[in-house]
Amino acid sequence: MYEVRLANAGDLPAMYAIYRPYADGTTVSFEYGAPPAGVFAARIAALFPDWPVLVCTGGGEIVGYAYAAPAFERRAYAWCAELSVYVREDMRGRGVGSLLERGICVLLRRLGYRRVYALITEENAASISFHERAGYRKVAFFPEQGYKMGRWLGVVWLEKALCGEECSAQFPRSVSQLADAAALLRETSEEPS
Repeated sequence: MYEVRLANAGDLPAMYAIYRPYADGTTVSFEYGAPPAGVFAARIAALFPDWPVLVCTGGGEIVGYAYAAPAFERRAYAWCAELSVYVREDMRGRGVGSLLERGICVLLRRLGYRRVYALITEENAASISFHERAGYRKVAFFPEQGYKMGRWLGVVWLEKALCGEECSAQFPRSVSQLADAAALLRETSEEPS
């Protein structure tokens, strides 16, 4: 059985261990290698008060994590979020990513976000398919946006609608203002198919 919950500072080393191989040896991340563990921890911990940062546990271990972050800088974009999902390499294809994505979207809807975006390297077909199955649609393609591992890589931009126009009545709330986050996540935690 898998459980999705809000992440805490104690989860950061396991999250870093999951992220590091993606940054060091793939084009999934455009970082040229994983940052130092302290830099990674500070980056993720800075999201905790305002943004959904989740971990998925199974067998007493963290097997994946996901977070939402600002998609754009300007205030008029406040209803948009960007999603990142990372699953431990040996746990891919077992539904962990689906649980994390669903948990993030449940919280983002409750917080008042209208759109969530995923920016994916064009050669990451598995991630593009995953997002399309989760209800995302391709809205843009940017060829040759990043150079890593000796080649130019394009980026696919996918979008998922969360809330209707009515969400403009107020700016989205922060996770710290969401009293029922744990209960909402318990409802999304189930054995993946």
